[in-house]
Amino acid sequence: MKFKNARTAVAAVAFAALAVCLIAGVATGTWCGFGANDIAVLCPVGALLSMVAAKTLIPRAVLSIVVAIALVLLLGRLFCGWICPVTLWRRVKEFFKPVKTREQEAEALSQANQALAAEEIAALKEASATHDCAACGACHAKRNAPFDSRHAVLGGALLTTAVFGFPVFCLVCPVGLTFAAVALLVSLFGAGDLNWSLLFVPAMLVIELVFLRKWCGRFCPISAFMSLISRFSRTGMPVIDNERCLETAKGTACSRCATACTFDVNLRHPDLGELPLHDCARCGDCIDACPTSAISFRVVSGKPVPFADALSTVRSGGKAKTSAAPALDDLEPEEA
Repeated sequence: MKFKNARTAVAAVAFAALAVCLIAGVATGTWCGFGANDIAVLCPVGALLSMVAAKTLIPRAVLSIVVAIALVLLLGRLFCGWICPVTLWRRVKEFFKPVKTREQEAEALSQANQALAAEEIAALKEASATHDCAACGACHAKRNAPFDSRHAVLGGALLTTAVFGFPVFCLVCPVGLTFAAVALLVSLFGAGDLNWSLLFVPAMLVIELVFLRKWCGRFCPISAFMSLISRFSRTGMPVIDNERCLETAKGTACSRCATACTFDVNLRHPDLGELPLHDCARCGDCIDACPTSAISFRVVSGKPVPFADALSTVRSGGKAKTSAAPALDDLEPEEA
């Protein structure tokens, strides 16, 4: 839980600092437009939508997009995992869950872990039989290449902005709604300003964070924008020590890193995840979940090693404890 707690603390401090500045009238802006006076870095999607709405290039918006691209190339989707207010609200929601609900979710997670382990074994054996390799990824890519709805939402946001001449998505963006809620509360208690926005803003947040629980992976256009760029990022990625991983070293299909991932990325078998590996938000959930501490962050990482290559490397590594690494057919699910 150390990374999850650290992420919560970072998101809370960032939100609190910007909220205090907003309340005090200090011109720092919010995550939708952070800066001071005439110098501000807009949300990249908001910047793009503002130019579509204005039907012209806006220097500040172009600068914002360039800065965002540079940050994503350097840090991937780290903003989603460590700073976005959605991360904070999810932890707040977890905190208030009844103990019985938490126990039920833990049991469901355990069952999902076993089911995913079985699915991984079946898929890997199928790949091995078809292509004479353990995990070339060819059939995985075909079987697990679902339509990415985030990019459809991003396209819809651009289209509605062009049609209405206004960035419609900004009205429902959870980041913007979070700071809008703070501004509305300040207005309510400071000036007694009571209006329908006090109902609309919290209602939209509840809908997006409670009923649309997969918001980040299926609906968020900001996530979609980052995904387009993060595929070229190789810094700060989690990597697996194959000599410690239960699958490559002991032939036990574990899957804990996959089921623990908040962002539905499967680090051990990327082709079996709901989102591709480059959508990793550097959140550290997989590191916390790994029972053998086989996962760690690396400053710069290369291309992910296919399961077959990892297994072969461990098998021929020359170390006594891993020299007897199992064949693919020996893989068994981890005991609950």
